[in-house]
Amino acid sequence: MIMQMLNGFCMALADSVPGVSGGTIAFLLGFYDRFITAIDDLITGNMDKKKAAFGFLIKLGIGWVLGFISAVLVLTRVFESHIYAISSLFIGFIIFAIPIVIREEKENLGQNKRYLFFVLIGMAIVSAITYFNPVSGGEGMSFDNFSFGLGAYLFLAGAVAISAMVLPGISGSTLLLIMGIYLPIINGIKEILHFDFTSFWPIFCFGCGVLVGVFSVVKLIRKALEHFRAQTIYLIVGMMIGSIYAVIMGPTTLDVPQAPMTIREFQILFFAIGGAVIWGMQKLKAIKEK
Repeated sequence: MIMQMLNGFCMALADSVPGVSGGTIAFLLGFYDRFITAIDDLITGNMDKKKAAFGFLIKLGIGWVLGFISAVLVLTRVFESHIYAISSLFIGFIIFAIPIVIREEKENLGQNKRYLFFVLIGMAIVSAITYFNPVSGGEGMSFDNFSFGLGAYLFLAGAVAISAMVLPGISGSTLLLIMGIYLPIINGIKEILHFDFTSFWPIFCFGCGVLVGVFSVVKLIRKALEHFRAQTIYLIVGMMIGSIYAVIMGPTTLDVPQAPMTIREFQILFFAIGGAVIWGMQKLKAIKEK
């Protein structure tokens, strides 16, 4: 139980910050297929499968909630004041994670090199979302004047973001950053945790989108991994590579926009820390498997 809660905690830390998705963490720690299967079984499985899935997901969920609350309570201040250090950390996460994903799927990918072009498709998807982002460089979105249009946008954003969080590759938080609602969502959740319900309806609409997104995308991912695993993994790798560009451009979507990160702002220490965290997760996986 403790190990599953720790897995959930690690997923939450990834999900709450732009860079690596919780799905990537699940992949690196070796329980991604079980995670996807459990969600699908909870929705469509028989009673025995539902019970087993619920037991697994509730333990994972407790750790996730604890990790997410911990991240939210400290994240907003750190993210605004140290954006380039945090971005360097995220790039370290991504670059060190990519070889691990390839190594884990080495045999499958090696036998299906004809699908290598899916890497380019994944890169193009993430890069296009980032490049054509209409709110990039703006002041971010305000929840002060809640409207039906804003609620619908937040619902859609929640569905899209949770799909990315479940799929190893681009971070759902990176997508929220691209959409210009990352900090408003984090601040809104933080206010609710402090019993200030000013942003309740925007967060409610976002949460409904999350629920719809996770239930609709999980079966699709499970089928893709079962029947088109090589193509899916190549696509994931491409999305991970493309998310480096999204992180570099991330500072332009802050409430007070800053310039995209260049080699001058890049901080090698935090990049190395990101790599060390990924290495540590691999060691944790090895210990767990023993």
